[in-house]
Amino acid sequence: MQQRTYTTWGTHGSHCQLKFVDFKANENHISHETQGLSKQHLVVRRGKPFKLTLLFRTWSLNPSTERLVLDVSLGHLSESFPVKFSDERSDPKSWSAKVYPGDIQPHSVTIHICSPVQSAVALYNLVVHIETIQNRRSYAVGTFVLLCNPWLKDDPVYMPVDAQIEEYVKSDYGLVFMGTHLNVRRRPWSFGQYEPGVLEACLTLLQVSPQHLRNKDNDFSLRADPVYLSRVICAMVNCNDDLGILEGKWQGSYKDGIKPTEWSGSADILHQWVSSNYSPVRYGQCWVFASVLCTVMRVLGIPSRVVTVFNAAHDGDGNLNIEECYSSTGEKLNLNNNDSIWNFHVWVECWMRRPDLGAGFDGWQVVDPTPQEKSAGKFCCGPCPVAAIQRHCLRAPYDTSFVYASVDADVIRMIVRNGLVVERKVDTECVGQLICTKSIGSDSPENLTQTYKSKNTEVTCVGSSLQSTRLVNGTARCQVIGEAGGMSPGLEVSLRIDGVPSVGKSIVMCVTVRNQSSRPRVLLEHLNAQLKEYNSNPQESFWKAHNEVHIQPDEVLLLHHTILPSEYESVLAANDIVNMAVVIKDVRTKERALAMQEFNLRSLDITIEIKGGDSIQIKTEHKAQVFFINKLSKTLNGVVLTVEGSGLLQGKQEARMISLQPDEKIEKTVSIMATSPGTKLLMATLSHSNSANMVSRSFHKVSVITA
Repeated sequence: MQQRTYTTWGTHGSHCQLKFVDFKANENHISHETQGLSKQHLVVRRGKPFKLTLLFRTWSLNPSTERLVLDVSLGHLSESFPVKFSDERSDPKSWSAKVYPGDIQPHSVTIHICSPVQSAVALYNLVVHIETIQNRRSYAVGTFVLLCNPWLKDDPVYMPVDAQIEEYVKSDYGLVFMGTHLNVRRRPWSFGQYEPGVLEACLTLLQVSPQHLRNKDNDFSLRADPVYLSRVICAMVNCNDDLGILEGKWQGSYKDGIKPTEWSGSADILHQWVSSNYSPVRYGQCWVFASVLCTVMRVLGIPSRVVTVFNAAHDGDGNLNIEECYSSTGEKLNLNNNDSIWNFHVWVECWMRRPDLGAGFDGWQVVDPTPQEKSAGKFCCGPCPVAAIQRHCLRAPYDTSFVYASVDADVIRMIVRNGLVVERKVDTECVGQLICTKSIGSDSPENLTQTYKSKNTEVTCVGSSLQSTRLVNGTARCQVIGEAGGMSPGLEVSLRIDGVPSVGKSIVMCVTVRNQSSRPRVLLEHLNAQLKEYNSNPQESFWKAHNEVHIQPDEVLLLHHTILPSEYESVLAANDIVNMAVVIKDVRTKERALAMQEFNLRSLDITIEIKGGDSIQIKTEHKAQVFFINKLSKTLNGVVLTVEGSGLLQGKQEARMISLQPDEKIEKTVSIMATSPGTKLLMATLSHSNSANMVSRSFHKVSVITA
């Protein structure tokens, strides 16, 4: 990268005149681990020297009569510092510039510039002054981008293990885990930090934040702190308070935007936001918000990973309890309150020190950009130390009590009859049952549950004045209360879903009833299946069963049930979840017991194969074969196979068949070509008229390399 001088000040009698500046972009980008982030700017990391070469019109600088002074500026903030022609040690807390022996050539001089490790993340202006006793000539030579430096020990985002930096900063490919803890689905995501314009979009995000628009100099001065950065960016990923990137939507029509499930990468979202003059991109849900936030943080050099919490609680009233009500026949009722449990919720963990709290709270911090509750008047959440959640230090900033409830609230399930609670069960294990992220270097999930949850019965916040709060015992607390208010004499019920339910196959379940009393019982069994989305209460029931059951003292009964495909296909969509509940009632005592499970269906598989392997060369055409074989026992009608891929394909390509017999194949061969390096995703979608809602979707990772 060479930038010619374009502005000069001062008299023209200087002995030395600058011709142009070589920013040594390729060499600096390799040294600073910023290759591919930008073709427009020099991109370097704070606290690490970078070099540039000044080339002069006639002869080089004479250090005995001429002096070099550099100016770096952000808005109205600037700092001047001399270029030193010596090896003397510089103050790491200040800007410095050096010329080493051998760096002065007949027509050039190479300067090594180093920023303080606590420098703001921003786009800087650089001015070079050439001074003599008589005059001064100044050259505005260009700009450079300064990012956080996770390789540098003194940087608050320092990460000591290279494999972690590779995964959490440099990798542009990730996985989002979705579904339910019983059937975890993997959804690939392209973070896209090496796509053209993405770094510039991330810097623009900071420039249009309310903090910057309100007070530019104050914002620049605070941008050295990753805690501050994460709160600004978190609020800017949603558009609820500002010129943010994404608008959220969880129900209704998505025709005036893009359905959240259609996104597969961050670059398209960021490009659309910039090109629309910062109008919000429609639409996002939790995994889209989180994945875009992860992209921005990785671009800025803050190690980040996308994390999924299965059975995540939204504790709107802050009492650490989530109430759920069921009818006496097992139908889950909608409560008009602020409490809910999402089958999964996705947020981001960012790695940073917390000098405001002490070393015990360094490390991973929860940052959640999905707009749920306000934090200090803004729709953002975090950074909240994961260590504070595990140690129950709920006063630790930021938003720890809300995040703690998301992973460890109690669920109080009640059976309601004629407006009265007739049974009540406290479940301490359901919320946060599984917390996971993509493993380093592989697509398998890494279980993070125990990093959030303490097995101990007593915890103190060592080294902090923050108070700890109550603990939940490690075992589930359950009680069943009869209508008379007495404790149950011993009726246990559990519900198990057999295998992994799959589209087009029967759903098989087993109810286990244990009679721990000394008398026989006559029981009524009520089963109820309801459709729901991952973040909402169930809709009306689509399947019910009622049976009379006789059980002897100390007997254990296994009651098997089956829901046929024909009984759910007309109502169940591909991403929907089933709430299955059973209520067992003792006919004589009126005692009732409740058990429930929520599960999703595994979708039909679509195969994607790249001819010659999954690594392709940039700007070279390759063939991809996409096909689906009907493994169902029935014919599918009106079948459409759609293939698309941002950065690989222009638009969508389709194959259609009027009917697809069992074991018959539909296929589509497409030509793909990438114009930029990095990780891309091919996405294939299958729909058919038998069930308009049952759409299958598959992804395939493609690595694009330079020749």
